Amino acid sequence: MYHKEIVTMEIHEHEVYTPKEAQALLKVSPSTITRMIKKGLIQTAKVGKQYRIMGKELLRVLSPALEDKVGKAYNKARHWAHKGVDE
Repeated sequence: MYHKEIVTMEIHEHEVYTPKEAQALLKVSPSTITRMIKKGLIQTAKVGKQYRIMGKELLRVLSPALEDKVGKAYNKARHWAHKGVDE
């Protein structure tokens, strides 16, 4: 019988995360985390050529009050990115 191991990951408000760590915490693809950063859905600090994300920013993204806004912006970005591909 197959048992899926559940790993608990907790976001700490004052911790600093890389985009890869944020991707794992939010359970999204690399392209989604990049799109969210570029569209300003996740605010970042750039250190050299790399992005860093505060834990409180990830918690803000997960807030139910912002869920609809983030979803609409994400869908708009996806539509824009794929415009002309299906035509």
